[in-house]
Amino acid sequence: MPLLTLTSDIGEQDFLAGAMKGQLLQSINGLNIVDITHSLSPFNYPQAAYVCRNAIRNFAPGTFHLILVNIFDEKPEHLLMAEHNGQYIGCADNGLLTMILEEVPQKVVALPLGKVNQKNTLYCVSVFGKAINEIISGKTLDETGDATVSIRVKNPLKPMLGNNWIEGQIIFIDNFENVIVNINKEDFEEQRKGRSFTIVFKRDEVIDKISETYADVSEGEKLALFNAAGYLEIAINKGNAAGLFGLQGFSEKQNQHAQQQFINNRLFYQTVKVFFQ
Repeated sequence: MPLLTLTSDIGEQDFLAGAMKGQLLQSINGLNIVDITHSLSPFNYPQAAYVCRNAIRNFAPGTFHLILVNIFDEKPEHLLMAEHNGQYIGCADNGLLTMILEEVPQKVVALPLGKVNQKNTLYCVSVFGKAINEIISGKTLDETGDATVSIRVKNPLKPMLGNNWIEGQIIFIDNFENVIVNINKEDFEEQRKGRSFTIVFKRDEVIDKISETYADVSEGEKLALFNAAGYLEIAINKGNAAGLFGLQGFSEKQNQHAQQQFINNRLFYQTVKVFFQ
C-alpha cells in the first residue's frame, strides 16, 4: 500500500488539514497517510527544511512526501515532484526543495497548474494526487510532468566557520523550548579536531561539555547535547531554555527586521558560537 507523509504550515484550527487528507484518500486507493506536522512557522524556510529533512530520511524508499509550505510565495504556474534517493517529494517551486535535500534533486518535474482553475490549497493537493496516482500505476516521474523545468534554488542555512570557532543559527525550538542549532555532530567534530571547546550563547552563558542525556545535569541546569537528528541542542533539564535565555529561531523575515528590533530594544539572540582552544 502506498505511504504518504503530509507536512504543512496551515495549522489545525480549520478544515484544511482534514480536507487535504480526505481528498487524497479518495483519489489514491489504499493510501496510508502519516502527518509530520502542520505547525511549521509561516515563511520560516530553515525550520521547515530541518523538520522535513530529518523526517524524510526515516521513511522507506518509495514513500511520497507532500510538503505544503509557503506554496503561494508567488503566483504559481506549476508545482514540483522530485525523486531523490528513492523518495518522492512534492512541494512548491519556492526553493525549499534544495534546502531540504542540501543539493539539487536527482530527478524533478514541473506539474502544471490549470490556467482557469482556482489556485488554492485543495486544488494543489489534487494536482499532487493525480501525479502520485500515475506513478503508483507505473508511469515514470518524467511522464507525469515537464522534466525540462529549471527550479528555484535556495541554499541551506549553514554554520559559519573559522580556524578556532564555528557559529550556528538557531533553526528550531521544540515543544519543551529546547533550542536546536544548525551545527551537526560531524561538522562540530571536524572543526574541533580534538580540542577543548566553549559553547557561548547570549552574552554570558557558556557550556564546556557535551551531555548524553538531559539527566546528566541537575534539574534547572543548562546543558548541550546532540539530538536524535545529530544537531546541537541547548536545553535546561526540566526547564525552558528558549524563554529563559531569550533565544529565538532564525527566519528570513526576522532577520530582515533585526535592525528594527534592536531599535525597539527587544533583545533576542539567534546565534550560538563554539570556540575551540
